[in-house]
Amino acid sequence: MEQVWAEKYRPKTLEEVINQSHVIDRLKAFVKEKSLPHCLFAGPPGTGKTTATFALAHDLYGENWKQNLLELNASDERGIDVIRGKVKDFARTKPITDIPFKIVMLDEADALTAEAQHALRRTMEAFANSTRFILLCNYSSKIIEPIQSRCAVFRFKPLDEENIKLFIQRIVDKEKLKITEDAIKAVISLSEGDLRKVANILQSASTIKEKITEDIVYDIVSQAKPKDVKELLDNIFNHDFKAARKTLYKLLFSQGLAGEDIIKEMHKQILDMNIQEEKKLYALKILAEYDFRIAEGGSELIQLEALIAQLMLIK
Repeated sequence: MEQVWAEKYRPKTLEEVINQSHVIDRLKAFVKEKSLPHCLFAGPPGTGKTTATFALAHDLYGENWKQNLLELNASDERGIDVIRGKVKDFARTKPITDIPFKIVMLDEADALTAEAQHALRRTMEAFANSTRFILLCNYSSKIIEPIQSRCAVFRFKPLDEENIKLFIQRIVDKEKLKITEDAIKAVISLSEGDLRKVANILQSASTIKEKITEDIVYDIVSQAKPKDVKELLDNIFNHDFKAARKTLYKLLFSQGLAGEDIIKEMHKQILDMNIQEEKKLYALKILAEYDFRIAEGGSELIQLEALIAQLMLIK
């Protein structure tokens, strides 16, 4: 079975991690001193939190890094029994190498219940001499204050376009892919700074045709093509309801897109349109209203047609 590219191209050491120098430089200093505080890694998905943890463990322990790292996903194992059981059992034993501590990685720690977090706080205190905890989360505000105050906080940021392009080029060169410049721009736009999405999009697209194009990328992810949504918006603001409705039907029925995806792309494009700022403000307010209605279970077709009508009525 072919390896998932998101795992295949994951950096193995801190030196290979890209675009997070403000975090990686501090972690390298910890490796050099063979010392580590409890850590809280916070940031959007796919920005390198898990990768940085694995790379840190690899740089600290060498070949024995797996024996000295306990990996738990808090969204799956989120109860107090996990903290009292697995974590305590692992924390009680001494590390194999000359590093005086082992590492417990709690992925998606913001999914831990409040009771489990308080149990974790006490465990962090009790085993501070033999174990370091690295908590990974998307929202640090969901971590209780007593834990945050015991951790060094590292904030990961979404990758910029240049670094995503470097990552794409690395995969393209090693996998010997053919890809157009428009397709690269589409992958960058759709990934939203998440390298896992980048790798998965490229792997899926490479199985369709030898040459990856913009159309193939959008077909793979089932997202609205910007040019089609631009056509829809142009018809709306030119007050051509018949043409706008025809374009909407093409997006919904011919391309099989979800209403939320169409609204999401409209939101992106309205901000860049050459219309009055006051119109943009009203348009964003209307988009938010109809996005909520669809999320609450309203008919996509009826709500999107009403959305078009509301946008046309903006004076």
